[in-house]
Amino acid sequence: MKLYWSPKSPFVRKVMVFAHETGLVDRLELERTVVALTRPNLPHVREHNPLGRIPTLLTDDGMYLPESVLICEYLDSLHDGRPFFPRAPQQRWASLRRHALGSGLLETQILWRNEALREERYRLPAMLSACETKAEATLDLLERQVEDLEKAPFDIGHIGVGCALGYLDYRSADFTDRRWRTGRDRLATWYETFRARPSARATEPYDG
Repeated sequence: MKLYWSPKSPFVRKVMVFAHETGLVDRLELERTVVALTRPNLPHVREHNPLGRIPTLLTDDGMYLPESVLICEYLDSLHDGRPFFPRAPQQRWASLRRHALGSGLLETQILWRNEALREERYRLPAMLSACETKAEATLDLLERQVEDLEKAPFDIGHIGVGCALGYLDYRSADFTDRRWRTGRDRLATWYETFRARPSARATEPYDG
């Protein structure tokens, strides 16, 4: 399988963590791909994913999958171990809810960063304020619900939350006035257990 990939993308990282956790990483051929919100991006990516985004996966039977959680669910169908998308309804919805919170937090922070990097005269203070309010509320909720993260078997929900927090660390220079660990000791402690996993260590984002 071919994965359009970048070591910087937190969405790609979700797929890579998932692939390591499920023992499928050796089946992925990684093609380094640079994309940006402000450009239409590479024609060969748009040909298969009109959104022009990564990750995009080309499966062995020629099907293109254009989004991270979709790719993860596909990979979950390829291994014989414990499913990372729980089957039982109560566990499934709890897991997908955690993933949605992590994914939404990630998207909000990317919007905040893109707005903050614009020339000052073009920035929208209301956008920055709204993104910050949403992110802080999500982090506070995750702090209150750490016990649920700790009790549940590691799955797509943990990957979504862990990669979102990892993005905040990776882009910490852009978030110098926003320390997500402050007042959230339990969430910070949980995140250290995520960072210690081999799958997380193997997928730490980097420039270059």
